[in-house]
Amino acid sequence: MTSTAKTPLPPAASASALDPQAEPFYLQVLQALDDADVPFLVGGAFALAGLTGVERPTKDLDLFIRREDFLRLDQVLAGTGLCSELTFPHWLGKVYQGPFFIDFIFASANGLNAVDEGWFERAGSDTVLGRTVRTMSAEDMIWSKSFIMERERYDGADVAHVLRGCAATLDWPHLMERAGEHWRVLLSHLVLFGYIYPDERDRVPAWVMHGLLHKLQDEMLAPPPANGRCQGTFLSREQYLPDLEHGAGDARLRPAGTMSEEEIAAWTAAIDKPPDK
Repeated sequence: MTSTAKTPLPPAASASALDPQAEPFYLQVLQALDDADVPFLVGGAFALAGLTGVERPTKDLDLFIRREDFLRLDQVLAGTGLCSELTFPHWLGKVYQGPFFIDFIFASANGLNAVDEGWFERAGSDTVLGRTVRTMSAEDMIWSKSFIMERERYDGADVAHVLRGCAATLDWPHLMERAGEHWRVLLSHLVLFGYIYPDERDRVPAWVMHGLLHKLQDEMLAPPPANGRCQGTFLSREQYLPDLEHGAGDARLRPAGTMSEEEIAAWTAAIDKPPDK
């Protein structure tokens, strides 16, 4: 007799191990942030492991903070011998000690999803390097990773794993609201989830799929917008450059988007630079 039982969810996993030589640096920064009451959330491989049980090696620590709090880091780290830089003003800063670094993330690389108070209200908790820390929520991880569709990096599998591990407790109304005008991106991941895990597609509530498909039906019956913008740049900073070169507008650009021409140019110029993670 064929079993119809669903595959059990993976057990909770401890966070992926970092280079032991880097641990004093990471602990120093975490302590300095706590001492200065700078709120932060641990993301990246550590948060993914806690939410899904999926562990993978990582060579740095991702901390999510508000943009204005990064501007305090020079003061917070004064006298520690550490070096901070505002690497890309629209989304990323770094703190270094020798070969080791911490990424401070305050938005998505496409200029969307700025860290705000809601991120901290939804935060979870975990133990990282022996410290109890707040970690980014499943909803914020799903939405942040949903837009990462570069040739060299696609985070769709992470989205699927978080959905599988957390669907029963997700704040679905919040996730739907968060999607806003980008609801097609959310729908694409939910459709793929049902393909990846066909016997678990009911983890996504039917009302969520019906609501998004109703939006799709309404949009199909309406005339397309005549704004001339390409929204592919929200998904990949490189793969839709030919569209821009042939006259399409960049949806990231203000006032429709959140980025300036200078920020877009700097982020585009960094494409050919080797990544440090």
